[in-house]
Amino acid sequence: MWTLPYEPHPDYARFKGIVYGRIDPRMQRFCPPGVRSMIRLDEIDWGGVTVNGIPPLYYPKTMAAADARYLRDGHIVFGAVINGQARAYPKRILAWHEMAVDSLGGAEITVVYCTLCGTVIPYSSIVNGKRIGFGTSGLLYRSNKLMFDEETMSLWNTIDGTPVVGPLAGAGLQLASYPAVTTTWGEWRAMHPDTSVLSLDTGHKRDYSEGAAYRDYFSHDRLYFQVANKAEVLVMRVRPAAGGDSQPVAIVADFLKRNPVFHFELAGRRFIAVTTRQGANRVYALNQHSVAFPSQSVAGDLIDTQGRRWRAGEEALVLTDGLISLPRYVAHRAFWFGWYAQYPGTMLIGGD
Repeated sequence: MWTLPYEPHPDYARFKGIVYGRIDPRMQRFCPPGVRSMIRLDEIDWGGVTVNGIPPLYYPKTMAAADARYLRDGHIVFGAVINGQARAYPKRILAWHEMAVDSLGGAEITVVYCTLCGTVIPYSSIVNGKRIGFGTSGLLYRSNKLMFDEETMSLWNTIDGTPVVGPLAGAGLQLASYPAVTTTWGEWRAMHPDTSVLSLDTGHKRDYSEGAAYRDYFSHDRLYFQVANKAEVLVMRVRPAAGGDSQPVAIVADFLKRNPVFHFELAGRRFIAVTTRQGANRVYALNQHSVAFPSQSVAGDLIDTQGRRWRAGEEALVLTDGLISLPRYVAHRAFWFGWYAQYPGTMLIGGD
């Protein structure tokens, strides 16, 4: 159906709002008559829950790494560092909530986790100097969750941080994003011994044991919706050096494991992707610097072809003498099907 021209009936939005309003009256506010939309309304699906039926965490309690006895070294966490402050969001917690409204390093952020498409993106909650409060709509677009803002009830695409349905659609707004890394608790704690981490005291009763949330979904390659290929990829949108539209790119995660220091060029810009032994990916922009690294197993600092030592950090790849700093570029992990559904023009690296 979605390959056909989009010619909706003038009352289609109202009809859709009435149908979803039978599930949850609040959903009717997402699709009022004549609603402005940047996407096809017929591609919006119900995700099986009510509005905030998957409850977001609001300023969750945290603890020091030494106190997080519930975590084992091999447990998966999503790590972020903002203005020098590190925090780990364990997958076993975030998978039950899919959103954490938080403050880190003095920045107001909304950490969005779409379990179906495998993306974790920390967004700034501030737009044009104003804090926006977000919630989970219970709706999906091309298998990616749609969040909503509490003030206007506009629906936002979580994979690129833009409003797509409602009063704010087409307003030219886009949430700024921060880098995040998917890694193990042991590796994250070793790199950031001063990190904080979410507490199990969330105010909700859930089975927060490792792998309990979406256990069946993560244990096989089958999908909930009519799409294909659940391979994990590292994704990013590259802004061309000469200006113009961003070029989406996806690098197969297994390829990066086999090539832990990988150089690539796109849209006139040069990058290096660094992957640790635990599979954590970080991308840095080389910019004007002529730096080359041999393919090597990353267990600590990197040594370039000139014998210089570099440290791969959360904000930059830094020459240990401090003279050169290569900035981190925003990239995150995703399932291929979810990213490709949003960006069919993606350049795929390391895949068939």
